[in-house]
Amino acid sequence: MESKKHQISVKRTAQYYVLGNLAEAKTIWIVLHGYGYAVEFFSKKFETIVNDDTCVIAPEALSKFYVNGVDGRVGASWMTKENREAEIDDYLFYLNTLYTEIVSLRKNKSFKLNVLGFSQGGATAARWVSQTQAKISNFILWASVFPDDMSFENLNNNNIKSYFLYGDKDVFLTKSRVALQKQKLQDVGLDIKIIPFQGKHDIPENVLLEQVAKFGW
Repeated sequence: MESKKHQISVKRTAQYYVLGNLAEAKTIWIVLHGYGYAVEFFSKKFETIVNDDTCVIAPEALSKFYVNGVDGRVGASWMTKENREAEIDDYLFYLNTLYTEIVSLRKNKSFKLNVLGFSQGGATAARWVSQTQAKISNFILWASVFPDDMSFENLNNNNIKSYFLYGDKDVFLTKSRVALQKQKLQDVGLDIKIIPFQGKHDIPENVLLEQVAKFGW
């Protein structure tokens, strides 16, 4: 007898890390990690920009796994090609729920929101930014590419300032992939600042500090 696939929605418990004063910060960052990261480790990359006015929130992807074998370090992934559409729906719901949680914990409901997606988290962040009702000031795609199937309407029409950063020695974001990405952005008419830097597939502290100061993130 042939088996048939069925799906149900179940309750999940997600975790996120907060650096800084969420209740009172004037600027809040939501930063999405790359494939295989532990969010506690990833969040440390942003310690240098945290101050009395700036808070960083790092949510962890819902799927966890042992990075090497069946024991040891645990990483997380936003999605795979398996059950792709459902996993996208799940993380979009998760991020929208997180945003509602952020607003509920605020003393002042007004704040500047920056969204940064690194590597695999870049595509995740791009999809969320393209459909969320959250008021986003800056979207930073770091060492990643926009998904082929996303709509750019929200980015084009909602006064979101967009940035695309990549290292010149990034083994994943090769010159050919960067060229294709630039052509795609031109085709969709997205007003985006393209910022190459000297470095690998990472978020160098000096580059982050430099760009925060330069663009007022």
